[in-house]
Amino acid sequence: MTDRDARSLSADALEALRRRAVAAVEAGVTRAEVARLFGVSRKTVGAWVAAYQRQGDEAFRPRRRGRRPGEQFALTAGQQAWLVRTIVSGLPEQCGLPHRLWTRQAISELVRREFGIVISSPTVSQYLTRWGLVEEHRLLDMRRGRVLSGRPREPRPGNEWLPDAEVLWLAWTRPHTPSAPRRGPVRDRQNLLTGFRDYYGDVNLLLALSHRGMVFFQARQGAFDMPQANEFLTRLTGQFNRGLNIVVCEWPAEHDGMLRTWPEPRPGRLSVRFALG
Repeated sequence: MTDRDARSLSADALEALRRRAVAAVEAGVTRAEVARLFGVSRKTVGAWVAAYQRQGDEAFRPRRRGRRPGEQFALTAGQQAWLVRTIVSGLPEQCGLPHRLWTRQAISELVRREFGIVISSPTVSQYLTRWGLVEEHRLLDMRRGRVLSGRPREPRPGNEWLPDAEVLWLAWTRPHTPSAPRRGPVRDRQNLLTGFRDYYGDVNLLLALSHRGMVFFQARQGAFDMPQANEFLTRLTGQFNRGLNIVVCEWPAEHDGMLRTWPEPRPGRLSVRFALG
């Protein structure tokens, strides 16, 4: 098979081919050997792996033609407001979705089911930013160590870094209302409501960013308490089939005391460090 032959495959067959090739690389087979086994170029294998590292499973799915710049938003203001209320009021499983936490994919599936509209993960990211709910550029800055708050803490005894574990950066944040953004003008941003917090109340988010750029989050009215913060980690560990190394990068100062005993110990499954400076 050549790259030209691969492009002639059906969407389902091409998705299966990409999954098998990336899985082989993840298992330790060299890209050159994977290219030989699957009959494509090494450059193609590299592109599939890079796309998976950026987008996760979304990278395997058939591409759909996006909306051109200047076209109207796919979702009406009313549909967007409904989505935000749904996200803030509960978890995906309460909407009948097979996801433990909110992700771009979960929101995309909810939109398709409720409104019959297909939107891509990058489009979901744009909506999350527009709503002020999850601003992914801040998460990337957080991961690079540029957005830090609180006080440093020494690692607790018995909380050693787990070998071969998934690394996630975790933050407790508040929405940044479109009517009062942290940076840049309000112009050209769709302000659905007069004020995010005035309309939705005291919204808080716990969210985690993976090394591959996947975002997992939960939103709720009011502050998280200890059991709820531990439950978030339980749901997070359920997303992966291996241990997690968590780096806490942002936490509200008024709930700083919780970090003295949070999280509950999970030997061999979870290690938590604090990069608060």
